[in-house]
Amino acid sequence: MASKFTRSNGTGWLMAGPAAFLIFCFVILPFIAAIGLSFTNQRLVSPNPTEFTGLANYSQLLGMGMLHLDPVKDDAGNLVLDDAGQPKLPELRSFTRHNKDYPGIDGMRELFSFASGEGRTYVLARDVVFMKAILNTFIFVIVVAPLQGGLALCLALLINQRLRGINVFRAIYFMPVVVSIVVVSLLWRFIYDGQSGLLNNLLGALSFGTLPRIDWLGNASTALGAIIAMSVWQAVGFHMVIWLSGLQTISPTLYEAAAIEGASKWQTFRYITWPGLRNTAVLVLVVITMQAFGLFSQIDVMTKGGPLDSTQTIVFQAIQRGYGKQDISGGSAISVILFVIVLSVSLIQRWLTREKV
Repeated sequence: MASKFTRSNGTGWLMAGPAAFLIFCFVILPFIAAIGLSFTNQRLVSPNPTEFTGLANYSQLLGMGMLHLDPVKDDAGNLVLDDAGQPKLPELRSFTRHNKDYPGIDGMRELFSFASGEGRTYVLARDVVFMKAILNTFIFVIVVAPLQGGLALCLALLINQRLRGINVFRAIYFMPVVVSIVVVSLLWRFIYDGQSGLLNNLLGALSFGTLPRIDWLGNASTALGAIIAMSVWQAVGFHMVIWLSGLQTISPTLYEAAAIEGASKWQTFRYITWPGLRNTAVLVLVVITMQAFGLFSQIDVMTKGGPLDSTQTIVFQAIQRGYGKQDISGGSAISVILFVIVLSVSLIQRWLTREKV
């Protein structure tokens, strides 16, 4: 005869079964298929049969090299100067295009370079666009995670009070979260417009016309920052609610005791509020990081990865290659790389935020 625990356990599995089946069909199976396809040359539509290519996709995406070039010297050993009066360097293409002496960097392009002594050192990549996508994604995560988390905590502290009309402010702060990210991106694209955008008009009015108009999304130096600002504004209300739920679990008697002891607001926050929010902080950090790594919709609507690849991201590259360029194997490889990156970051976060005995 089945025990009460067995019956309740079976009921739980019965209720979770449909969701588990859908997750298996639309998440686990596609990911397993992506791992297999990443080792092939599969195209979305191609008359050629699929072939196993091993690690070729990963080598193409992650291949990097370094090359140091010294200035050109004449027969007498003197430096040759260019038209600007600077020491002339050999052409990089002569080393990265079919040069038998440098087979390891054949086909690579310059990712960035820096001065080194009299010469220059070049960091090369086989897929410069993908490397820029990785760099942009990490910049986005590193900036958004503390900024969005900190701002959300400040808002939660402000609205965690018993004041008349406080629910109105809670609704206002949370409102951007319930609006579609596509709609928000379209709205902010108009705000960032270089000619008649609201931001330029506002800055012009405050500066009495002295500040020049900026094409925020059309300038490589401002495009990613503009998307970061919009993303923080859009999702800060969601994390505010998480912080608020954590604040409301802290016993009011602790604050009463602190007030009796004459603790300042900073001391109260440091020794009561923040320790009580430890588990909430871990949750907020993990959620923000995972969401930041999945950056796509803003890029697709606002910049399409430009200008000059300054807003390329890993997810955008995966979708663009898999469906835009019909390179399913390349898109699958990027998805696997993203999974490894996110898993590694999650494990590091888990280790850093572990309970220390």
